[in-house]
Amino acid sequence: MKYKCIIFDSDGVLVDSEAISSRIWLKMVNEIGLGIDMGFIRKNFPGRAMSVTLRLIEEMLGRPLPENFEQEFRRRTYEAFKKELQPVPGIRELLDRLTIPFCVASSGPEEKVRLNLTVTGLIDKFEGRIISSYNLGTWKPDPGIFLHAADKMGFLPKDCAVVEDSLSGVKAALAGGFDVYLYTGGSNRYDVTGMDVKVFDDMGKLYALLEQS
Repeated sequence: MKYKCIIFDSDGVLVDSEAISSRIWLKMVNEIGLGIDMGFIRKNFPGRAMSVTLRLIEEMLGRPLPENFEQEFRRRTYEAFKKELQPVPGIRELLDRLTIPFCVASSGPEEKVRLNLTVTGLIDKFEGRIISSYNLGTWKPDPGIFLHAADKMGFLPKDCAVVEDSLSGVKAALAGGFDVYLYTGGSNRYDVTGMDVKVFDDMGKLYALLEQS
């Protein structure tokens, strides 16, 4: 394997959270009268800064969101995660097999990443190696979070592979000069035609793909 480090996104890559989050997004935007469907949410919401998503909703709605909208979204998702969240199938086996360093770089708040990894029993794999956009002030598709993650781990971008499931994450990693592996086994689907991205739909296949590179 040519890589010296693997950088994982969290939602949809380590933990199977995107379907839960999307369901709550759909319910909450319907409650305020915005008629969008699940397809729109899955295409436009994952991997983005919360502020960008909230601004998009307000633009479509034509008025400001309720003052507590973000807090209520966080509350509902956290409660759902505690009851329903599972690790992405095959991720635990992959992490056990890796012999090179790895970390997680997420657009979500660190407390959310920690909650999700704790609920799914993966926190011991990432203790001390959790990088959050909220701690850096930079969000995907800006490459800053991945560049910071590589630097924190002690490697150059060319020595790292990024595993993502969102288009904004793919764009961020490519902009930073990383090799990118796009996981499509979850609920998100993106057209990456023309992008230098390796696409896979089964986490059990990733180790072989990494070794082949």
